[in-house]
Amino acid sequence: MIKVKIDTKEIFHVISIEETNLTANMAEELMELVAKKQEEENKSLVINFLGVESVDDSFAVCLQQLHENIYAHKKSLVICGLSPAVKNKFQEHDLSDTINITPTESEAWDIVQMEEIERELDLDTD
Repeated sequence: MIKVKIDTKEIFHVISIEETNLTANMAEELMELVAKKQEEENKSLVINFLGVESVDDSFAVCLQQLHENIYAHKKSLVICGLSPAVKNKFQEHDLSDTINITPTESEAWDIVQMEEIERELDLDTD
């Protein structure tokens, strides 16, 4: 089972991954965990990779699917705390072009809050 810590904020969940190497099996476990969490309470997500040293190819692809699912429900997904090796893996899969990636968790929170404001403003103009 993938080890994570979940911290719930007002408009988002922070999932801190407490593993150093992420495999294909862990990708499936993360998807199931997020799906369950989103069923309970549909919120934006910040996933903190601080401490993660390597990521399997399938894990990187899984994040793209997760990104699409979260945004389809009008919520945000931001990844933060990437090591250079993990950042390179994400770039190999062009994830840095589609997924919001920040150096720190604090910056990730800022993006989630800005996107929430943008969605609220769009609703007001409809």
